[in-house]
Amino acid sequence: MPHPNTPQAPRPDEVAVRVGPPPLAHSIVDVIGNTPLVELHRVVAMLGLDGRILAKLEHLQPGLSKKSRVAREMVLTARAEGLLHDGQPVVELTSGNTGTGLAIACGALGHPFIAVMSKGNTVERARMMAALGAEVVLVDQAPGSRPGEVSGDDLDLVEHEAQQITASRGAFRADQFRLASSALAHERGTAEELWVQSEGTIDVFVDFVGSGGSFGGITRGLRAHNPSVRSYVVEPVGAAVLAGQRVTNPNHPIQGGGYCRTDLPLLDGADATGWIQVDGAEATEYARLLARAEGIFGGFSAGANLAAAVKVLRGQERGATVAMLVCDSGLKYLSTDLVPLDPTNEASQQ
Repeated sequence: MPHPNTPQAPRPDEVAVRVGPPPLAHSIVDVIGNTPLVELHRVVAMLGLDGRILAKLEHLQPGLSKKSRVAREMVLTARAEGLLHDGQPVVELTSGNTGTGLAIACGALGHPFIAVMSKGNTVERARMMAALGAEVVLVDQAPGSRPGEVSGDDLDLVEHEAQQITASRGAFRADQFRLASSALAHERGTAEELWVQSEGTIDVFVDFVGSGGSFGGITRGLRAHNPSVRSYVVEPVGAAVLAGQRVTNPNHPIQGGGYCRTDLPLLDGADATGWIQVDGAEATEYARLLARAEGIFGGFSAGANLAAAVKVLRGQERGATVAMLVCDSGLKYLSTDLVPLDPTNEASQQ
């Protein structure tokens, strides 16, 4: 029998936008979603931009990332469809964000969770998943890969290990790259929240692509309200395969995406208006700017999204209202150079 407090998967016609203070929650799973939307007035003014930037604070989710939505949706949908049974283990490869979300959802709903992650990801992510009760399996990087950076070859090794563990443990595979629920979480939830919170003013959406779930889901959701919304795929310089470019730098510091994969079914039906490339230095610079100017401490992908928003406002989308996600928390990157070793000294040089 399901747990009496198990939340039900939302119907496609339901809009999960909360009005007023949230009700008493029965479970941590019930508080996923409904994150704040903040206009970045200070960044726009400091950079002299013509337009608006709206940032969705997904780093305030229980799992400190947008993937909390995806994890909840995948687990609840699989339970509702009879694909995941009471007490059955769940397995997924992760850069740490989906794994953290799954550790939370699985713990609340009574499923053991096994996270399979490359050793190229930050140690904070592995420790957070373990603290939440996950069994964390770390996979050695491919020859030639750099510590702190995860390549497509590294991801292939993690995928192979995840498949083996799924088979040997009789587990449910929460495949964030292929399950439709991975994108539906954003189409039904994030996109609807963005539209309501912005009062229907969004012209442009920019998104750093990993699995394609947030780009595909949010693009489809926003265009259901306004078909003229423009969406731009954000990729790392040297790994922009979705833009049709040759791979010259598969090793980059922007974790959670840029895996040089074109087999992303979650992008189907969400045609990109254009493609934007951001390098590691830009992602770092803009993540630091976001923290310093707006008090919003996001990770590398948040910096990449902000850099992309700035580029479109300086280029083809002058005067537009641009929406972006703060995909995850900068707290997951304290062991990297995202956070200067001597922040006081750096601040004095700005």
